Amino acid sequence: MCPLPRPTMRRVFAPLTALSLASLLGAAAPAQVQAQGRITTPKEAFGANYGDDYFLANYQQISSYWRTLEQQSPRVKLRVMGKTTEGRDQLMAIITSPENHRNLERYRQIAERLAKAENLTDDEARALAKEGKAIVWIDGGLHATETLGAQQLGETVYQMASRTDAETMRFLDDVIILFVHANPDGNDLVANWYMRTSDPKERTLTGLPRLYQKYIGHDNNREFFTSTQKETENINRALYHEWFPQLLYNHHQSAPAGTVVYSPPFRDPYNYNLDPSMLLGIQALGTAMHSRLAIEGKPGATMRNGAPYDGWWNGGIRNTATFHNTIAVLTEMIGSPTPMRIPLIADRQIPRGDMALPVAPQLWHLRQSVDYSVSLNRAVLDHASRLRENLLFNIYRMGKNSIERGGRDTWTPNPRRDAEVAKRVKGADSLIWAAQHAPDYRDPRGYIIPSDQPDFLTAIKFINGLRETGITVQRATQAFTVNGKSYPTGSFVVQTAQAFRPHVIDMFEPQVHPDVFPYPGSPPTPPYDNAGWTWAYQMGIRFDRLLEPFSGPFTNVTDWNVAPPAGTVSTGAKGYWIDPRVNDAFTVVNRLLAAKVSVARATQAVTVGAGANATALPAGAFWIPASSAALNVLRTAATELGVNATGATSAPTATTPLRAARIGLWDTYGGSMPSGWARWILEQFNYSFSRVFAPEIDAGNLRTKYDALVFVDGAIPGVQAASRGGGSGGVLDEPANLPAEFKGQFGRMNVDKSLPALKAFIEQGGTVVAIGNSAVNLAAFLQLPVGNHLAKDGTPYPRTQFYVPGSVLRVKVDTTAAAAFGMPGQADVFFDASPVFTLGADAASRGVRPIAWFEGTTPLRSGWAWGQELLDKGVAGVEAKVGQGRVLLYGPQITQRAQPHGTFKFLFNGLYR
Repeated sequence: MCPLPRPTMRRVFAPLTALSLASLLGAAAPAQVQAQGRITTPKEAFGANYGDDYFLANYQQISSYWRTLEQQSPRVKLRVMGKTTEGRDQLMAIITSPENHRNLERYRQIAERLAKAENLTDDEARALAKEGKAIVWIDGGLHATETLGAQQLGETVYQMASRTDAETMRFLDDVIILFVHANPDGNDLVANWYMRTSDPKERTLTGLPRLYQKYIGHDNNREFFTSTQKETENINRALYHEWFPQLLYNHHQSAPAGTVVYSPPFRDPYNYNLDPSMLLGIQALGTAMHSRLAIEGKPGATMRNGAPYDGWWNGGIRNTATFHNTIAVLTEMIGSPTPMRIPLIADRQIPRGDMALPVAPQLWHLRQSVDYSVSLNRAVLDHASRLRENLLFNIYRMGKNSIERGGRDTWTPNPRRDAEVAKRVKGADSLIWAAQHAPDYRDPRGYIIPSDQPDFLTAIKFINGLRETGITVQRATQAFTVNGKSYPTGSFVVQTAQAFRPHVIDMFEPQVHPDVFPYPGSPPTPPYDNAGWTWAYQMGIRFDRLLEPFSGPFTNVTDWNVAPPAGTVSTGAKGYWIDPRVNDAFTVVNRLLAAKVSVARATQAVTVGAGANATALPAGAFWIPASSAALNVLRTAATELGVNATGATSAPTATTPLRAARIGLWDTYGGSMPSGWARWILEQFNYSFSRVFAPEIDAGNLRTKYDALVFVDGAIPGVQAASRGGGSGGVLDEPANLPAEFKGQFGRMNVDKSLPALKAFIEQGGTVVAIGNSAVNLAAFLQLPVGNHLAKDGTPYPRTQFYVPGSVLRVKVDTTAAAAFGMPGQADVFFDASPVFTLGADAASRGVRPIAWFEGTTPLRSGWAWGQELLDKGVAGVEAKVGQGRVLLYGPQITQRAQPHGTFKFLFNGLYR
């Protein structure tokens, strides 16, 4: 069973005082600066060089070596950014000249002042830029199986600590370099797995037993605007609260076939919220990187349409940085500790704008990739050195532009709306332009998040996500009125007149992805990641958009993480009610059940109290009979979580008792990212559960151990795929020397054993929650009257007619269904090529009912939905009775990357007996 975690999703940071920051930065005293001595080489430290065939240095080795370099070179100072998820120290190596180290805090302050762009004139900013030093962030190892990242980072740190050539010395004088290991836990896991075999020729990365970030694996570069994981928190704190670099370089693998490396400029589209100088800055830096490789005779670099990377999405480390005016790039490069081959791809042998210098097919070694990476790192440092003042001034100017845009009427481009207006308005261009820039289409001057909304605690989590990415947030110190509407004390305000305005707009406003078709009638060109993600929508919070300037009794929030206001617990009551609309109510209930306290749920709406003190609660409200044990749990939860317990003088009659369910969460050998996200969410809300793997499912008798099983997208195979030996996750052959701890995890879900075992579990009274394609496949196996709504005459619509990549859509919700208790009548769901159901004519008679469905022809809220009218009347959530049990089927990704708090209740409600 998973241990109970910390009580809430609220992240805990200590306030950064002047003293603690000085300690963090290590303002060097003269005694700390020693002469450059002999530098230990990697070969001397490890017995191998970075990039040698069949060798990977793990984080323990790299971090130990960095500590050696810190002792040997006055250029190197190490800082612990924080702890990783598994408890390691996450290190940053700050490398610059000894003279710069002595003035490090001054240069950091200059970078902060210029990045925030507040209360500065252009002349003052130019003076600061002239005085300051460029700050460049270079990371590695984020995706640990992309083994080049950590190795090139280690090699570059060694070279910058030891080289004495004129170019290196210029870099050290002009630039403060932040070398960041982005995933220490994963580096140790992957390198140790690869090196576990003594025979080098038998070493392999195949069969890694678990995710290389404990919970989310590869998605550790998909959550930089939510900051759920410790490593992400550490990085965002360094980027947006401490260092404010002008350039950021994020290393990845792998390059398109027939090339060595992909480097910006990126392909279109670019996000419309970005400053124009950001687009041009990325192009300039990318061109400098390509040019260096060409000058050094390093072929095989491609750009723009040479790969699918675009400038649209927000969420990766380099993506989120651009919304903070940091010119940020990534590269994708080939490389493996086991030598590999570059294949012959005929159309990549002809020079063109996207690849000026093709590479010949050949055997390729990791050391070659390390050398390419070092060249690219040096290209970035050269760019920073030569354009130091420009870069420092430009980040200020982009911030100042954002402040100015937030203080006047602006219109963010919206191709869909502009096209609709152009069709509607007839006449001169000036009339069309005026209609496209109507007052109602203006960007907001700010947002108000009222403190009296039902789930204000989730709104606080949203605010904390903004704060962790450096957004200025204000809080009302007393009640106020704007545009005739009253708001209570404690409401939050986010003004758009701030330097990081692009990120503010991107979190609150819908993304309008353009319709990208290479030619008329062609399939659409997919976005690199999601097309829409508006986090305020996914969180399910209430906020108001203000189009005119406004002010009030506001004070800046200075907390790293805002604590929820203390909840209240009535005294002298026969029992207590908890509002089911509050996500953290489920945390309280789980604590109560764990303490053996009785809990029940109302089967219909209830009114607590009378007259002006009456409180209306929807169906699903939690009832807790009074007891000393209950009172202890409720009071602690009120203090820690802010959840209110409203007392009642009489016990209700229309309630259903709850019992803690024995929960199993499917996972697979090697790890499932969707399962990892669900695991993290369940831990945050204090659910007790076990992870369940295919062998345990195949063994049957599941009902003796579990009451509810959760299957995320990719867990349950289709009947046809399973019958061919396919299925979900894992690898086909058991790896050699598999540690005993993983043997019970190895295997795949299959049609012969797994699915019949699930059917028996349900028929015997169990509950299954299935998400995405797992929901489709389970419904088919159980022969439920559930079909594909996105098909005509049994044939799915082609992408030329219907295409919805990751986007936010709106559904109607049946709030009388127990599976939807606490949900609003309409909800925003995350939809990513998700299944949509149609119910058969006999569905109701067979105990199958819709929980949520699409209504109308325009459900798109944020992103891209080509052919969205085809969703009308399609069902997004289904509840079905099967024997003595039930299944809950959800097409949308209700736990997507832990972002859609607004749909967590679809999962939570299914996990009680």
